[in-house]
Amino acid sequence: MTVRGRRAGVTVALAVTAAMTVTAGAYAAPASGEGQHRATLRAMKAALNEDAPGVTAQARDRHGPWNAAAGTGDLARHTPRGAHDHYRVGSITKTFVATVLLQLEAEGRLDLDDTVGKWLPGVVEGNGHDGDRITVRQILNHTSGVFDVMSDDEVQRTVFGEEFLDHRYDTWTPEQQIAIAMRHKPDFAPGTGWKYSNTNYVIAGQLIERITGKPYAKEIRQRVIKPLGLRATSVPGTDPTMPAPSSRAYTKLSDAPDAKNHDVTELNPTVAGAAGGMISNSADLNRFYTALLRGRLLPAKQLAEMKTTVPKGEDRPGQRYGLGLEPFRTECGTVVWGHGGDIHGSASGAGATADGRHALAVNFNGPGGEVGPVLDAEFCGKG
Repeated sequence: MTVRGRRAGVTVALAVTAAMTVTAGAYAAPASGEGQHRATLRAMKAALNEDAPGVTAQARDRHGPWNAAAGTGDLARHTPRGAHDHYRVGSITKTFVATVLLQLEAEGRLDLDDTVGKWLPGVVEGNGHDGDRITVRQILNHTSGVFDVMSDDEVQRTVFGEEFLDHRYDTWTPEQQIAIAMRHKPDFAPGTGWKYSNTNYVIAGQLIERITGKPYAKEIRQRVIKPLGLRATSVPGTDPTMPAPSSRAYTKLSDAPDAKNHDVTELNPTVAGAAGGMISNSADLNRFYTALLRGRLLPAKQLAEMKTTVPKGEDRPGQRYGLGLEPFRTECGTVVWGHGGDIHGSASGAGATADGRHALAVNFNGPGGEVGPVLDAEFCGKG
């Protein structure tokens, strides 16, 4: 889930109190492929700053996988970031959720133009919200106008402020999150604008459960994780811990000049839920996006629907969004299809070229790392 606080457009900030240790290497790629990743490694190191102490990544291309890490994984122990770390993927979860709904459409169990009200009667109602006017497609491409629960003042305070430390283990239900969103007016009438809303994917998770009779997490495991053999990928439910290997995650919870840096590694993932609660690693994310774009998870019709994009609006010229999938155009013109994801102490990006031949997944264990320059370096760099 992209869970961003209002104070500076980022969820959190990080002050590095220890010197950054850089460790990196190519572990699986043939020697002929190492040179072309030099630019990627340089970009990874350059992105490290006070708000992002460590970075881990995997690139996969015709030479095979290349794994690298740089910076600090644990500020207290002064240990380096791991090249095979698990991490919270945030809104990358949205691609998994959208994939399941599109599989259900391919099976004839729903239509993208079905209304939300058809499947969840009375759920998306109040203060101008009307589920009978909102389609499944509009939920998935963020043109529904549904208010983002993460923008609620109380949620901002308890999730992004210092109060988070007292609430980090709280369980959030999707019903609770949707109800909070319904206290507010919609951002616009369905289909008349675009605005990123985590509530959309909380609703999407509920749609999966209503249509299949099983929780969205179980459907993701059965339909995506198990078939692809994604051994590092999970939908952790209420479990606040991280699997090994993993690094610590860091953030500040205040804009105050003397704000304390916090270890936010542990949290109850239901705060993100179907909008961003999953855990994975770079190798699994590359395998997922490669399989998705090569048509292993969706028939051609549904994959085409997923890649049918709408503009993000005048304030984001040239940027577009599909159904849980978006195109990123690098500085050299290469288009990478994937998604980004921010959650406490974690900033990620993952995607692949349309033919699935070249993929990259990268994660910073703090909110200040910029994924864009790493993408540019990997897909445009010459070593």
